[in-house]
Amino acid sequence: MPHAMLSEVAGAIDIQVGAVVSRVIFRDDRTEVTVFGFDTREGLSEHRASRSAIVQIVKGRLEFFADGEQLDAGPGFWLHMEPGTPHSLTAREPTTMLLTLIDAE
Repeated sequence: MPHAMLSEVAGAIDIQVGAVVSRVIFRDDRTEVTVFGFDTREGLSEHRASRSAIVQIVKGRLEFFADGEQLDAGPGFWLHMEPGTPHSLTAREPTTMLLTLIDAE
């Protein structure tokens, strides 16, 4: 298929009470796109991705730390991180986030 489409990213996942949920919505040889749903106060502890990562906030708000910098991530927030960038996040309210991982050529 020459293209992939999702008409409503936020509808791809249901945020669950007290949980972090995720769903891969696209994968090919170089790219993986995952929708995450975070309930309030849920998040991910510090970790590093082995690939370039792009984070986009669809709805909600996260406290995001990237390479030691605290970022207020609300709707429309966009962030690119190089491979190996330490990062963590905590939802300040129910939040839907889009994560795109890209392999180097």
